[in-house]
Amino acid sequence: LGPGGSGVSVLAAAAALSDRTAHPRAGVRVGTDRGTVLVSLDGRSYVPERLGVLRLPGEAVPVTADVDLLQVDPLKIIEGAWADFTTALAAVVGGRSMLPFVGTLASLAPGELSSLPGAQEFLLLRQVRDVATAGRWQRVVVDLSGVGDVMAFLRAPTVLSAALERLWPRHARLAEAAEKPALAQLSAAIEGIDRDCQDLIDLIADPHGVAAHLVVDAGDRGIRCLADYLAISDLMGLPLRSVLVNEGTGQSAPGALDAAQALLGEHADVAVTVIPVADGPLDRLARIRRIHLDLPRPTGRPRGSSALTVSHVAGEDLDSVFELVWRQGLPDPERLEVGRSGDDLLVTISGFRFPVRLPSVLRRCTVTGADWRDGRLILRFAP
Repeated sequence: LGPGGSGVSVLAAAAALSDRTAHPRAGVRVGTDRGTVLVSLDGRSYVPERLGVLRLPGEAVPVTADVDLLQVDPLKIIEGAWADFTTALAAVVGGRSMLPFVGTLASLAPGELSSLPGAQEFLLLRQVRDVATAGRWQRVVVDLSGVGDVMAFLRAPTVLSAALERLWPRHARLAEAAEKPALAQLSAAIEGIDRDCQDLIDLIADPHGVAAHLVVDAGDRGIRCLADYLAISDLMGLPLRSVLVNEGTGQSAPGALDAAQALLGEHADVAVTVIPVADGPLDRLARIRRIHLDLPRPTGRPRGSSALTVSHVAGEDLDSVFELVWRQGLPDPERLEVGRSGDDLLVTISGFRFPVRLPSVLRRCTVTGADWRDGRLILRFAP
């Protein structure tokens, strides 16, 4: 992942093609499945042409003996999911006018849709999840170029789950489904979407099976945005494993490597690698394979908000004081905002807001203070 124009798609392809990054699953015999699949979520990506294969959206195309390419067509994913969902809605309507808005939604044909705000990102990530759990490949490399704001893209399951809870709270939809059989199918469809959201939230922050790699160009723009990306990855709990400083974008600032290492500071789990300028254009498979990219493996250690801790620091019983702490970069202290909504903390870093779910022990407590020191965000709670 990385900002547009930093070379994400080329380096993702190079990582997929690199033999040194292949890590077979335990218990899998050689030859029982394919090695790696490169997943592209950009329907207009030039990766198929660069790899010399046919553009067949939705189908895994062999690139080499061990590597496949799967290009996902966002429009087809949306149309297919919407067709399934409106089938459930139509069954609910069944000629009744009990829910007028449901009838309106059910009347929309899949071909009338170009995008659904928030839902498109969720559906694409669910497709990645399905590929990763299919048991067909040992390793999945996901190219997140072409998705716009990549951090907002990864946040989509969290936002969609929160929206569903606001629009039709889980306790209410389960109760109404029990009382009104006509709503049971719709409730089950919503429940399935929310369950997939929670699954994706866990998967994206899973340090045992996932490693995130941030690509930035070696110019001033890349170094300036690096601090924000690192801070937001802390906030989201992404299992970041490497920063790739790409000199092949035609921009290079003196001291780019030193600046990246200084920003990482105590992030011992995050490696910094400089990708030198390639000899000639990277427009074909043989040339992309010359980029030797040995991506670090997942560590199993959570980062940022996924590694938050809660400790009892003072008092007894109702006079107790608890502290919630996680390591959090803060490139712009003036833009730090912390709020509370139900069981979530709403934390804003560099203009990016993310809900952090409170541990159960703190959900019936009140926030009494907040601080940021020594690179850590500290919040205090009292019963």
